[in-house]
Amino acid sequence: MSRIITCLLFLSMLVFLGCKEKEQTLPETSSDAAGGIDMDITATSSAFQEGELIPTQYTCDGADISPPLKWTAVPEETKSIALICDDPDAPRGTWVHWVLYNLPPETTELPEDMPTSEVLDNGARHGVTDFGQFGYGGPCPPSSTHRYFFKLYALDTMIDISGEVTKETVESAMKGHILAEGQLMGKYARK
Repeated sequence: MSRIITCLLFLSMLVFLGCKEKEQTLPETSSDAAGGIDMDITATSSAFQEGELIPTQYTCDGADISPPLKWTAVPEETKSIALICDDPDAPRGTWVHWVLYNLPPETTELPEDMPTSEVLDNGARHGVTDFGQFGYGGPCPPSSTHRYFFKLYALDTMIDISGEVTKETVESAMKGHILAEGQLMGKYARK
């Protein structure tokens, strides 16, 4: 009987420690007192609806230009907006298609075919994608249908980073500064 109690105590301690470790790895936010991030930014595109196929012109099989995006419900205290587009279905792990940060807080949309320069006229900046370039790089899956997540983040600060800026460096700089977020997911498969 004492062996069973010892085993149960040991298992309980492992579960407790595992939960504590998981708690510490969650990203910090500056949101509500409950500790959660408001997921209330609504992202849309006139080119495709949530979960639908992304038209060919926004992919490597077409003109490879960025799709038009719109969003609403950015909190008043927002100081900048960041956008990350990635493909979690890529064979070698998540593939990054677009990193854009320091968009002015009053920005509510991006037109089709955004410039791919490192710094835009409004002060926003592009990070480097997994294609090794600035700006948008469209879907180009090697096989099957992949999902592409256009993720928007309202931040309580401007992102101040230097050197080669990637998705990882932007995500690290955003920790503890996310006021709200939202996303739009589209799919693409090559014929």
